[in-house]
Amino acid sequence: MKVVVGTRGSKLALTQTNWVIDELKKHNPDVDFEVKIIKTKGDLVQHLSLDKIGDKGLFVKEIEQQLLDKEIDIAVHSMKDMPSCLPAGLKFAGIPKREDPRDVLILKEGYTSIDDLPQGAKIGTGSKRRKYQLLKARPDLEIVPIRGNIDTRVRKIEDENLDGVVLAAAGILRAGMSKHISYYIPTDVMVPAPAQGALAIEIRDNDLEIENLINCLKDEETEIQVAAERGFLDGVNGSCHIPMGAYCTIEGDNIKLTGLFGDEDGKKLIIKSIEGNSKSPRESGIELAKLVLKEYESYEG
Repeated sequence: MKVVVGTRGSKLALTQTNWVIDELKKHNPDVDFEVKIIKTKGDLVQHLSLDKIGDKGLFVKEIEQQLLDKEIDIAVHSMKDMPSCLPAGLKFAGIPKREDPRDVLILKEGYTSIDDLPQGAKIGTGSKRRKYQLLKARPDLEIVPIRGNIDTRVRKIEDENLDGVVLAAAGILRAGMSKHISYYIPTDVMVPAPAQGALAIEIRDNDLEIENLINCLKDEETEIQVAAERGFLDGVNGSCHIPMGAYCTIEGDNIKLTGLFGDEDGKKLIIKSIEGNSKSPRESGIELAKLVLKEYESYEG
């Protein structure tokens, strides 16, 4: 049996895809896997910030089309890049165990945390979610917009004379670059993007053979967290134009879900938490979204 796996061509995307294939091979040694690299709009338009070139889905649409056209059998994405609704005919297969969901600071030598950065320090990020939460913790910081893959962003500390950059811990850890991490930002200081650190394995929704192949990777705790966080994303109708995050923790049958929602220029920033049941995580996400939107509408600031 031959299975074609579609992915973006970035170093991180390939690392993630090869990890999925290696894990699948352990359980299915007789399957022949082939990687197919697909360029997406987000890869081709590098000179504009993400919120200028479109919405969530910038890194997935072309790959999804090949899945629908049966050019590939599986697509591997970062779950946080996925729009809240998938195209008709596609679905997620089992979600593997999540990597560290936090954001991290990679800082210029000599600095070790957000607190010891000098007044007016320059920090690079292309994300409004990260920008406005950083400014909430340190209003004096100068946030510089940057884009590019992990290596490019880390290099920009020197090339653009920045004091640091913010990235997802998961990407750095998966890329084997943990030595660069200066500081893990606690989730109560910076709410992560919904499903940050989780991988999305997308398939055609009638492809039972492929679905059964992938189920061996399924991690129940991760599936609960992703359902809750993406429920919130769906409920607020989140896009990359606004700061928005969600993070779910699980204790026994209970979950605690924190949601972040703001306006485009960061003037309003609402953060709320609710508790719910791990049997209905998506419903908790949608409920939290309603509470947050209600507070957002009545926010005087």
